[in-house]
Amino acid sequence: MTVTTNKDIMQTDWYFSTPVYSIMKTEWLKPAIKATDKFIDEAYKREAPKLKERKKFLGNKDYLKVKDHGMSYHSTPLNGDPGLKELEQYVGATSQNLLDEWGYNMEQYKMFFTEFWVQEFSKNGGGHHSTHVHWDNHISGFYFLKCSDKTSMPVMHDPRAGAMMTKLPQKDGTKISPMSDQLHYKPKPGMLVFFPAYVPHEFSVDDGIDDFRFIHFNLQAVRNNIVGNK
Repeated sequence: MTVTTNKDIMQTDWYFSTPVYSIMKTEWLKPAIKATDKFIDEAYKREAPKLKERKKFLGNKDYLKVKDHGMSYHSTPLNGDPGLKELEQYVGATSQNLLDEWGYNMEQYKMFFTEFWVQEFSKNGGGHHSTHVHWDNHISGFYFLKCSDKTSMPVMHDPRAGAMMTKLPQKDGTKISPMSDQLHYKPKPGMLVFFPAYVPHEFSVDDGIDDFRFIHFNLQAVRNNIVGNK
């Protein structure tokens, strides 16, 4: 790409920015909560043995204080659930369209879910996720079901390794600037978020004041000739 500027006029162009796409889809909120209730109930049952081990390790006195503090309850895959069909189809189609909009040649690719699950943080607080990416994917995202201004939130980090190595101190860390190294993304119930899967993200520690539940998804672009479509 060639950049040209007019003589004596300082021109500013932003390149290598990272897109984060969000849209409110409250019409799917109640059906999605209802559809995921059974998955969350199953997750609580699966984690019961861990709580028993924790109780033995901590001792009954300490366990009564912490209970399931710090735990996150993950479901099995949600793909194909009738109550989430419209959401699943929308996420798949939108992921394809976003990659195309961002400039990728998607004519020879189709999107496939690699992960599609719901999770809920402990009502006793402490739920969180450390910084991570989802390998071998192209689109990641969330659909927030239960949250408030008192719950955990996703924290997204600058994905540019070179930029992170040479960061200077920010003037005001509470403000978002083109050189911010992280941002706290404040969700609302019914908010759907998409971002490139290479973006490192984490979830801040939840205080256990309000319920926090969200659907997380990852999708991979696969060549048509690999899946048998020309």
